[in-house]
Amino acid sequence: MRVHFALEPFPKSIFLAGPTPRGETTPSWRPEALRILKDELVFTGTVLVPETRDWAPHNEKNGQVHWEWEALNQATVVAFWVPRNLENMPAFTTNIEFGMFANSGKMVLGYPPEAPKMLYLNNLAARYRIPTVFTLRGLLELAVSAANQPFGGDFDAAKEHFTQPISPNP
Repeated sequence: MRVHFALEPFPKSIFLAGPTPRGETTPSWRPEALRILKDELVFTGTVLVPETRDWAPHNEKNGQVHWEWEALNQATVVAFWVPRNLENMPAFTTNIEFGMFANSGKMVLGYPPEAPKMLYLNNLAARYRIPTVFTLRGLLELAVSAANQPFGGDFDAAKEHFTQPISPNP
């Protein structure tokens, strides 16, 4: 048993939300995110990755869904990177998860400027003042900054970077 007393810091975590490649020919963006978090940003908390350790597809769909729901709820920060590609990373589940957590106060959003079909997510981000950037590194910088706030959830520092994005590809 672990006992956690008032005012003791909680372990920090970042969930890497966003599309998972469909098929084996499209590489995942998450290995690069892990490299940036470890080598460049020196994040010392836990990173929750909704892919298997070997990056291989699997057929445990129900287990995957329930793992993701638990991890999303446990995370200090949910970092959404949406390099949407309608052929092999359409991000349909990502859209749903984004909507589920938009009002959580623990999200940051990033996507490349050329990502299509981002208008709805942009509007939700603006409505809930979700910090939004256009590079993976920028997203991870915001996520680490927010995760490292005392007692989590204090995103004032991250929200200073909020800009209402205008997607060239609505």
